[in-house]
Amino acid sequence: MKSAVVRVQFVTRPFGAASRQIRFGHGAPCPGHEGLRGPDTGQWAGRTLDEVSAEDPAAVRRWLSDPDYAPPGGESVTALIARVGAALAGLAPGTHRAEVDQAVVRAGVVHALELPSAAFWRLDVRPDTVTTLTGRLGRWNLQLGQPLEQPLDR
Repeated sequence: MKSAVVRVQFVTRPFGAASRQIRFGHGAPCPGHEGLRGPDTGQWAGRTLDEVSAEDPAAVRRWLSDPDYAPPGGESVTALIARVGAALAGLAPGTHRAEVDQAVVRAGVVHALELPSAAFWRLDVRPDTVTTLTGRLGRWNLQLGQPLEQPLDR
């Protein structure tokens, strides 16, 4: 008997004005997939990296180097990876297409490939691409950065 396959197509959002300014997000929702919402950056949300770095450079350095560190009132990279991993584990067989933040793609790949949390910051995800994870029997395979075959409905 063939096992059921779960296919997740992560579609990354294009860079908006906030992304170009390296602005912390507000945990953008992912309709139909609550666990795949963007990262919660707490009190840093809406501020630029330069603004937060000027105010508290040690916190930014720690956030970029310690996966267990969370911005004030936000979630750590480790928590993001766990949340996205739980969402992936809960998906029903079939194909799921979700428009997500680049951080969610990184977290999904780190979880699926059982990479150390620190690998999160070593993964670059291009905007307007599709990253596919295919899971079966508790094992995931990865297909990175495919171009969009059709434009997103916006």
